[in-house]
Amino acid sequence: VQLVQSGGGLVQTGGSLRLSCAASGIVFSVAAMGWYRQAPGKQRELVADITGGGLTNYSDSVKGRFTISRDNAKSTVWLQMNNLKSEDTAVYYCKAKQWRFATWYEYWGQGTQVTVSS
Repeated sequence: VQLVQSGGGLVQTGGSLRLSCAASGIVFSVAAMGWYRQAPGKQRELVADITGGGLTNYSDSVKGRFTISRDNAKSTVWLQMNNLKSEDTAVYYCKAKQWRFATWYEYWGQGTQVTVSS
């Protein structure tokens, strides 16, 4: 299983970025996909997730600013981040969660740095 992330970087406050996560080795259409982030000195937290059928969930801190989406034909999930704030600065991780053999399996991407400067 591989989750390959791209996107991220440095952006000014109020700017936008889009993160991508391309998956292989899983049945993507039935996998729950999520974006998490971890800021220095803090625990990793959920940003947004999406079911195989497209149901989405967002943390309160990003509602109305971030959008998670997926294309099952491309085995890819995206996180569109708008109106970025300094508190969005973190390493962002993609996660896939798949039910196999009566057990949940979780897989993580390599992480990508997002830095929002004022």
